[in-house]
Amino acid sequence: MATSYTTCPNCRTQNPGTFQNCTNCGAFMGVGAPMQQSPQMQSKPVGADKKIAAGLCGILLGGLGIHKFILGYQQEGIILLSVYLISFIIAIVTCGIGTPLVLIPTVIGIVEGIIYLTKSDEEFVQTYVIGKKPWF
Repeated sequence: MATSYTTCPNCRTQNPGTFQNCTNCGAFMGVGAPMQQSPQMQSKPVGADKKIAAGLCGILLGGLGIHKFILGYQQEGIILLSVYLISFIIAIVTCGIGTPLVLIPTVIGIVEGIIYLTKSDEEFVQTYVIGKKPWF
């Protein structure tokens, strides 16, 4: 027996035809009717709530890569954190001569934070949540 599926217009998730709400985003649909967004989902797309947190962490804690972890990019977050820690160790060992190296991951974080905050909610979700673009 084949199960019928309905595609959610909000998040494009395949849902069994017997479900009244999308299993991914919770959008409501009547039985046999096309899916509709619930009132709270109409104001912001799913994933837009990460935009401000990631943007502020990128600006304030950019070198540590916290903004990458917020968006679910663990590998990129570890890379940024590692570069920051290695450059910090080099700065200490060289008695401050290597200090400009610490600025590299910090500037990357600041630029990414500004980019996140200047995008619209829809563009942010499309690029970083759905499209999974990890850098800039």
